[in-house]
Amino acid sequence: MTKRSITYYWGDHSLLITLGNRTNTRILALYIAEFLFTSGMATILLLKILPFKHNLIDWAAGVGAITLYLLASIRFLSRIFFSERLLIDQYSLTIIRKWALSKQVRRYNWREIGALHYEGKQMKTDHPLKGMCYDYFGFETQEHLIQSLHNEGNLYFDTHEGRIYFAAGVYSWNADEMVQIMKLYIGNALQLGPEWKEMLMEEENP
Repeated sequence: MTKRSITYYWGDHSLLITLGNRTNTRILALYIAEFLFTSGMATILLLKILPFKHNLIDWAAGVGAITLYLLASIRFLSRIFFSERLLIDQYSLTIIRKWALSKQVRRYNWREIGALHYEGKQMKTDHPLKGMCYDYFGFETQEHLIQSLHNEGNLYFDTHEGRIYFAAGVYSWNADEMVQIMKLYIGNALQLGPEWKEMLMEEENP
């Protein structure tokens, strides 16, 4: 898996921020469990058709099992080898995401995007069965874990296409550092949401 540390590369005309893969241990355990469960189902399906007979049902079951193996493997490898990088220059922000078998590059002009916001875990919704006392039944823990599975990023900005999320797994202590370095590089081209004022003050006065 990619290293969890954030690295900064200063170039003559750009700043590259490598976020890597910041999947936490619990989410990783769920990914492994999902892969093992799906592979196990495919194995059971294969065992059911042994000895293999050349009929339509066995062929369909065999193809189905192989498809399950492939889907489980691609999904698991994509999550494990996921990485994220930000390329910043005076004119634009480029978000580069890589998976095991694919790559996504999106470029946004500073003039066309709104202020940068930090969402983070404090904005996640509470479970409806959460009480005001200790979470004995684990409803709240499960709710935040499910939300983390679908989290596309803790930073976002608004565009005419809607909100663009990025920086998955980057929380306040790392986000503060990132923003300060980005500000040093591009200055006022980076506009910040109102929440950053309090966050940066807390970072300066722990």
